[in-house]
Amino acid sequence: MKALQYRERGVATVAELSVPQIAEDEVLVAARSVGVCHSDIELLEGRYIIPFAYPLIPGHEWSGEVVAVGDKVKGLTPGDRVVGECVIGEDHFGFSISGAAAEFFVARPEWLHRLPDELSHTMGALVEPFSVAYYALVRAGGVDASDTVVVLGAGPVGLAVVAAVAAMGAVVVVAEPSPDRRASAKALGAHHAVAPDDVEDLLATLTGRSGADLVVEASGRPEVMARALELVTFRGRVAYIGIDVGREAPAKLGLIQSKELRITGSIGSPGVWPETLRFLANSGIDLTGIVTQRFGIDDAVSALDAAQHPESTIKAHIELSAQLTA
Repeated sequence: MKALQYRERGVATVAELSVPQIAEDEVLVAARSVGVCHSDIELLEGRYIIPFAYPLIPGHEWSGEVVAVGDKVKGLTPGDRVVGECVIGEDHFGFSISGAAAEFFVARPEWLHRLPDELSHTMGALVEPFSVAYYALVRAGGVDASDTVVVLGAGPVGLAVVAAVAAMGAVVVVAEPSPDRRASAKALGAHHAVAPDDVEDLLATLTGRSGADLVVEASGRPEVMARALELVTFRGRVAYIGIDVGREAPAKLGLIQSKELRITGSIGSPGVWPETLRFLANSGIDLTGIVTQRFGIDDAVSALDAAQHPESTIKAHIELSAQLTA
């Protein structure tokens, strides 16, 4: 089989490997669509939040089809369309253990969820980033039609926040420097999408108050993380979802107290995958427009290259169609 493999730091290649064998409590999955995340690039560069070792196969945003199940596996059969969680205890699928960027890979049944009929394989590979957005909103206490929500940053997760918040009925304002990404935000339900310098004046016009009910920080830029405190209203909420480790920026921390703010941080999407899948199936959200480039497994290294150019790529997907033969 073919797989995208990180052989060593900075070296990615499409390798020919044997189809993995499964144990009696494991599942063999044929990958159908695999998203490339910025964290996949960081992994290739030798950086991740927990220990890992090369060689390894990346891929934690994926959808696939069950090919075979071990004798002790219940509830799954060949042909089932599935998606899977990527943080399992101390293991991170696609990071500390090899992931889905291969024609076939091994999973455990407790990681897997059936993909609803309403969702395509492309949507299936977007479930993981959407679940991150959904979890951040759950952690923040949810939103409804009474809320004005500002989303700072229109990367894949920020755009997923836009789609979720719009489906929940709130007024959505996006602050994003890229005109193309602002257009993507509008297509996903944002009521307003403006350059960052224009967001305060817009909020004053929309709300007649000093800020938004909820600010979701999705850029991971320290200076933007600091500004979130200035854009939220009295007794409002700030949800930090963008990730930055180690950089610094000045922040007006006194606003946390003077505005009586409620602040939440989130990482990953533990415990919300069933709800996330039901939400996507019932809401009719279509995120496939954020997939701006598609590559076959033979060109998987090019998918990594594309993901390093955010000015032209929102989300790159690797699409696969291999069938297991006897």
